[in-house]
Amino acid sequence: MNSVCWNCGEGTASRFCEKCKALQAPSPDYFEFFEIPRKLTLDAKDLETRFYALSRQLHPDLFSRRSAREREYSLEATAILNDAYRTLRDPISRALYVLRLEGFEVGEQGTKDVPAELLEEVFELNMALEELEAGDDSVAPQLVEARQRFEDMRDELDRRLGDEFAAWDAAHKKDTLAAIRGLLNRRKYMTNLIAQANEATANVSDRV
Repeated sequence: MNSVCWNCGEGTASRFCEKCKALQAPSPDYFEFFEIPRKLTLDAKDLETRFYALSRQLHPDLFSRRSAREREYSLEATAILNDAYRTLRDPISRALYVLRLEGFEVGEQGTKDVPAELLEEVFELNMALEELEAGDDSVAPQLVEARQRFEDMRDELDRRLGDEFAAWDAAHKKDTLAAIRGLLNRRKYMTNLIAQANEATANVSDRV
């Protein structure tokens, strides 16, 4: 955050100037904004407490009679606060955010990130989906079983992500973030498969 107040030029400024109490420009860095370390494992209750405290401090109504600059900063800060809370409270979106901050490209998952042992599962799912689309509802139990397997795989990925999160928090190594990116790509792929199976089984239920 800022070191010198924009208003008085004398006070040591963080969120508010210590001397004139003027609101300062908000930091765009979500961790810095919440005044917490850049970590992948956070205390959800602490984050929530900080969110509500900042909501009360930064609400635009409190700055309606202040300078135009402070009113602008209040609006900016409120927008950042909401975006930051939405991002940081979810472990997956938090990890993606940290990856971007640390210079990692985060895009669509690639085939190379899909476990080889999953390829047969995906082939069988696609075959079942084609049969279902052709009107064969008898494959519905197969889709339910496939969904459960994919959910179990996703849960295992979540456990591995938890271990990698703790490892990065302890040492902040780039290779750990690379491993996390790969796991997140696999998880996204898995989530898409679960969604396909859910949609297909829901369609069968609607026809019954």
